[in-house]
Amino acid sequence: MVNQEFINKIVCADSLELLSQIEDDSIDVVLTDPPYFLDKLDSNWDYDKVSSQKNQQTVKSLPAGMKFDREQGKKFYSWYSKISEEIFRILKPGGFFFSFSSPRLYHRMACAIDDAGFEIRDAFIWLYTQNQAKAMGINHFISKMDISKEEKEKLKERFSGWKTPQIKTCFEPIAMAQKPTDSTYLANMIKHKVGLFNTKIRIGDNMYPANVFTIENINELIDKTFLLSKPSKNEKGTYNDHKTVKPLMICEYLIKLSAFSDDAVILDPFVGSGTTAVAAKKLGKRYIGIDSNQKYVEISQKRLLEISSKREIISEGENKKIDNLEHLNLEFV
Repeated sequence: MVNQEFINKIVCADSLELLSQIEDDSIDVVLTDPPYFLDKLDSNWDYDKVSSQKNQQTVKSLPAGMKFDREQGKKFYSWYSKISEEIFRILKPGGFFFSFSSPRLYHRMACAIDDAGFEIRDAFIWLYTQNQAKAMGINHFISKMDISKEEKEKLKERFSGWKTPQIKTCFEPIAMAQKPTDSTYLANMIKHKVGLFNTKIRIGDNMYPANVFTIENINELIDKTFLLSKPSKNEKGTYNDHKTVKPLMICEYLIKLSAFSDDAVILDPFVGSGTTAVAAKKLGKRYIGIDSNQKYVEISQKRLLEISSKREIISEGENKKIDNLEHLNLEFV
């Protein structure tokens, strides 16, 4: 039984500290988008520093994702190993762990999850085409070289079009891991109400759940089979300035795929602007959201309140329809 004090709440806290307070074998599904540890986006990232336009203009302080440092992956693995161990402990046997990552450090994340005891069952790919290229040209560095102007121009011409080895990223991988089941899949499902996938759900015309989603019009096959909606301004909330809001439809899809029980608990230890919690609430599941940033906690809470408000409006409208019917004095046989 999970702590009732955390159920259906967004908690402002350090995830590692709060996870330690959740009971063993009490969570059905974990769905999260953790810090990727690219440059400033690590476990100690600061919203104001990351968002500041001062960090976006000069070579000395590159935007997140452009700087390459082997230590990023090592630090990410070390930190996410601790997170994964806590998640392994609190998930029910057969429970699922979905974790977004960047292509560059996916291997570190997957190894951390695997080494914590999980079975890596597969990997989803969220495919898109609209993104910023991360590569950097070298003319700036050539200009600083202690050589003649003529030699500089020759070098620039010689290496025209050649940039740092970073390509435009057009997908995000999502690790799909599972805590080992207690006996067989069927026995686990009966006992813990988790462990199997719901293969009746669909994205587009896809006749069986697949490990690809896309939000772009790439071609006819992709459109029909894997297409889902982008997060619109209305979906995110006009007040939501989170830089990497995930599509609600992806979170709903993964929850519908894996959460069987009506009272299933969906946990997001890095809830950001609350998309996982919003998806869980819309699907009638219970949720726990954790984030260390108070601003994002408030955005999440506001989005969740809006769901309640919309339901109240719908309910009020339905009641008015019933009231109108009652005035007609109709007899139903």
